[in-house]
Amino acid sequence: MIVVVCPGQGSQTPGFLEPWLQNPDFADRLAAMSAPSGTDLVTAGTVSDADTIRDTAIAQPLIVAAGLLALDALFADGRREGIGGIAGHSVGEITAAVGAGVLGSTDALTFVGERGRAMKAAAALTPTGMSAVLGGDEAELLARLAELDLEPANFNGGGQIVVAGSLDALAALAAEPPAKARVIPLQVAGAFHTRHMLPAVQHLDAVSRTLSPQNPTLPLWTNRDGTSVANGARFVELLVGQVSSPVRWDLCMQAFTDAGVTGIIEVAPAGALVGLAKRALRGIPSVAIKTPDDLPAAYELIDHQA
Repeated sequence: MIVVVCPGQGSQTPGFLEPWLQNPDFADRLAAMSAPSGTDLVTAGTVSDADTIRDTAIAQPLIVAAGLLALDALFADGRREGIGGIAGHSVGEITAAVGAGVLGSTDALTFVGERGRAMKAAAALTPTGMSAVLGGDEAELLARLAELDLEPANFNGGGQIVVAGSLDALAALAAEPPAKARVIPLQVAGAFHTRHMLPAVQHLDAVSRTLSPQNPTLPLWTNRDGTSVANGARFVELLVGQVSSPVRWDLCMQAFTDAGVTGIIEVAPAGALVGLAKRALRGIPSVAIKTPDDLPAAYELIDHQA
């Protein structure tokens, strides 16, 4: 069973869409996605610098648009029939919603544009940030977070948990981390997937009422708890709530195992989720679609297991 995974914020790099836009069809498709997202995606994906595309309001539509380009190419020639399920990490859940048939691309791009701007506005209310914690005992870490009024934001599996909250508290955690743990500050301007994002949740709840979700036509797992969601309207509710709740990617990967995963394909901008899978799902073949040159390997993985 092949599972497609869709990456989240932080996967983008300057110029990463340049190879895609050598194909006029991809270039036209990306240009058309700019209007509903409220972002000049062509400029952002080709010539914008790292600081520009780190901006939450730009990064999120850019990542989803890139994923949609890759999904279009991956599912061409009937290969969608060879896919056993799909899931996304954080903002990648919006990409996955399109791949599963829950949202049309215009609805998805409208929603992600609003999401990025709302989360940026929420982050501006209080100086907050995020840090990755690698290694150490999870229970000890969670106890330390409670002491510092920090929150776990992403349970990524493989001994990696991303935490979030005030900058002073993150600095205190780095100064006195749990035993055998490393704390790495992330270049993210906000405590995403925590209570600090509640203003964005309120806005997105209103936006979600303008969408027209359909029930998924592929198995679709949620970041909330790794379960499969069969109702499209419920999945949109989870997309809204996800902004202020932890991403349980560890539980998603466990769900892949329970479902009998035999291969993983990560859509653009790929790399991070395949990396996590190599640690948590050892021995499962994977393909990271970073450029169109990676598509043949993805096609081969699907066709081989068909």
